[in-house]
Amino acid sequence: MLLTLRRLPSEQYFLLGFHFVLVFGKDCGPAEYKTNDGQCCPMCNKGLVVRRDCTLESSTSCMPCIRGTFMNEANGLTKCFPCSPCDPGQGLFTQTECKPTSNTVCDVLDGYYCRSYSSNSECSLAVEHTHCSPGQSTKSPGTKTTDTVCEECQHGFYSQHGVNCTAWTDCAAMGRVKTEDGHSRQDVICNKVPPGIHTTLIDPILLLGLTVAALPK
Repeated sequence: MLLTLRRLPSEQYFLLGFHFVLVFGKDCGPAEYKTNDGQCCPMCNKGLVVRRDCTLESSTSCMPCIRGTFMNEANGLTKCFPCSPCDPGQGLFTQTECKPTSNTVCDVLDGYYCRSYSSNSECSLAVEHTHCSPGQSTKSPGTKTTDTVCEECQHGFYSQHGVNCTAWTDCAAMGRVKTEDGHSRQDVICNKVPPGIHTTLIDPILLLGLTVAALPK
């Protein structure tokens, strides 16, 4: 059987060529995406991804993101993004649960500060605040974005727990004498009477008592 092709009027050739350029030969609009074969199709909305590209007879077919995934923008993708975990082992907790249209929002645990940020400026790793050592004081307490700042105690001050530097005790002002020097981690030690003086005072009294007891009655 012999098939004959009917010659199209020149106006129809023009319209067909115009349609080809419109669909395949131009950059896609802001609400469109380009398929693998170069066709421009309407994007899927937030929370949806492409199930099937558009055709000349039908628009783009979209499907929702499944649990544990999200899509936060209009798109021409075929897969949703996985939700980010908020791992307590990395100093994070979940502030807002992941939804089909938005990712999980993590925040920093108390006593931690953010040390690493993701590409969207959200914290991806937090570490525990530094604890100042004995002999130091806390100059600036840590926040969610900064670590603790410590400084050494100056001479004449001490800190046993790394919180505040306290001045050494003034033994003379208390009517006592210093028996042990202080340092940055310990206060001076004061006593009422040094051991040597105590012995010097007691021994003659004891000797006198023994002498009196030995006298004949």
